[in-house]
Amino acid sequence: MDSDGTQDARRAQANPVPRPAGPPEPPAVPPRPSVPPRPDGSAFLTWLRTPRPEAAPGVWRFGYRPRPDEEPEVIPGRQLISGALIAFLVGWLIWSLLQNGYLGTWWWIPFDLIVPDSWRGGDSRIGQVGNVVVYQGYQVLVALAIMVAAGRLGRWGEVWRRFVAPRFRRPRPRQTAPAPADDPAAWNQLRAAGAVEAAERLARDARAGLMRDVDHARIARAWQGVRSGRHSLASFTSAVLKDGAAACLHPSGERDLPARLARHDLVTGQVRLGTTADDARNPYAYRGTGLALGPDLLGTSLLAVGPAGSGKTGTVVRPLAESLCLQALAGRAAVVVVGAAGAMLGPADAYDVVVRIGNPESVHDLDLYGGTTDPDEVAAILAEALVGDLADPHPGSDSRRSTTVLAQLLGPFRAVHGRFPSVPELRGLLDGAPGPMGELRTALQQAGQDSLLRELDARERQTGRPGDVSGVLADRVALLDRPAFAGFFDTSGQSRPFSLKALDHPVRVRIDLPERGHADASRMLARLVLAQFTASVAVREDRSLFACLILDDATGVVTPEAVRGIQRLRSAHAGAVLTLRTLDDVPRPLRGPLLGATGCRVALSGLTPWDGQDFAEVWGKEWTEARDVTDRQIIAETPAGKAVHMLRRVITGKAPTARAVTVRQVERERWSASELAHAVPPGHAVLSLTNVKGEHAPPLLVDLRD
Repeated sequence: MDSDGTQDARRAQANPVPRPAGPPEPPAVPPRPSVPPRPDGSAFLTWLRTPRPEAAPGVWRFGYRPRPDEEPEVIPGRQLISGALIAFLVGWLIWSLLQNGYLGTWWWIPFDLIVPDSWRGGDSRIGQVGNVVVYQGYQVLVALAIMVAAGRLGRWGEVWRRFVAPRFRRPRPRQTAPAPADDPAAWNQLRAAGAVEAAERLARDARAGLMRDVDHARIARAWQGVRSGRHSLASFTSAVLKDGAAACLHPSGERDLPARLARHDLVTGQVRLGTTADDARNPYAYRGTGLALGPDLLGTSLLAVGPAGSGKTGTVVRPLAESLCLQALAGRAAVVVVGAAGAMLGPADAYDVVVRIGNPESVHDLDLYGGTTDPDEVAAILAEALVGDLADPHPGSDSRRSTTVLAQLLGPFRAVHGRFPSVPELRGLLDGAPGPMGELRTALQQAGQDSLLRELDARERQTGRPGDVSGVLADRVALLDRPAFAGFFDTSGQSRPFSLKALDHPVRVRIDLPERGHADASRMLARLVLAQFTASVAVREDRSLFACLILDDATGVVTPEAVRGIQRLRSAHAGAVLTLRTLDDVPRPLRGPLLGATGCRVALSGLTPWDGQDFAEVWGKEWTEARDVTDRQIIAETPAGKAVHMLRRVITGKAPTARAVTVRQVERERWSASELAHAVPPGHAVLSLTNVKGEHAPPLLVDLRD
């Protein structure tokens, strides 16, 4: 959609370069004022009124025309034309034989039954005329019968539809204006509820070109709030009458993104990723249709695997992030995008909060404790971030001991200071240094916290014993206690930390991780954000807002607890998007559970056979019909037979054969590991989809460049 001028003004230069001094120029004659073009909303109305029929999961519904489930039998053009010509010649031959009497006179029996006896051989003029008329009419009737039979045998109708009719067909104008009762631009649901004036104002703005797709989606979302009782009808009506299409704005005041790279349809919430290839391995109903994703599919989470340069960020992550940012502006989603600094995840103006960890120019900070005040919850999340990748993916791991160690320190510290410790303070407590531990004990004794003193005593007794994980935790915290992160993770209230507790609101967040020189710290922070996200969305009061976390690189992030958290996202109206260069970045025991926890799986081109084997196993097998065809050439022994065979060779281009066909049902892999590794063209991907209702699409070969 075109901008309304606010974004253009933002790009204007504040201090233009001054021109050199010179003699004053004569005043130019001002141009005659031209009449500004009248704004027109026809493009928006056409977009809004385009049909969006129900379709299978993943189908781009904008202007979609359903196709049959099975592919119709298509006769080759050469065979079709030759068959039609032969049928015509056979019909002409039969008619000639009938006319010349070579086939007898039996076909005149119906004529004898029709003509009265008084007309035969009579001299009356009426009898002669009637006899001629009936005679000619009977001949025409017989000719038509022969023509119809020849046309059916020669498929003349198919020849007309495929080769003749397209040359005379004129493009019919698309019927974009539905009946008034179904016109989405008329806002009939508002009229039915009594908000007639608000509906009229919105309809006028739409016709005048003042409404965009984001405006329509945002106001429709606000109307849903009125119907659910979250907002009053009076406040909604007054806002619409005052601001029109600009009513119910996002807190940022933005009505669109600075730029769009993908095709979006905010009526259905879909973003188009590509086109399903016209390939025999794809179901016929999907071939040639657009492939799109929306919250109904992202609610089951998505995993994309492909090597560097296969298009994970540009063709999958960037369009999804853009779509969710648009839906956040419409008040329907909250999105958190996590990636390396410098990744192509959209401009900073497309987000409300941009956290650049390790960059001193960052306006916002990241809350290390996720805005939670419960020490036990914080200890579990922090343990997952610090040592989740070191834990054994089987029961009896060190995660519980790490959670216990952190809880023994975080609880007493918060009780004394009213906040959680900073990174240097937490590192000192985990090291068991006498100074920090002694100060904490003294403060607890002065406050009379006897129960928390027992927690501290237990921690001191366990320090240094075999199996104590405090040293490992201290080493991991030391990765964040670096000069590059000195101004981050502040707990004193001097910074502007972002907390994932804000996912109750339609917020757009981008977190840049400092992968260069701090790879281990970046992976640890990614695990922290994922753990905080899964914990925060589970306790939201308003789950009508779709929440999504996008991890541009999930290397080192997948842990047993992360897999369990992803499985719980569907019930919380949330989802996660993870990308990996290879499944080898995931521990072997977790690859199957990870593929099972995500409903949408994407295998991009360039996959290794080992990764392809994992995808082939999770996609399973299907029963297919295998045909074994055996052709045996027929040898003609008579001259007539040889002539017939020669004619058949001219028509079909093949020698006459006797074909034996054996049909049997076999079970084969939908996509084998070899096909995924070697048969996926560049710029393509094979993906399977599952929506929150349980409907699924089989693995589809998709061209991500279209």
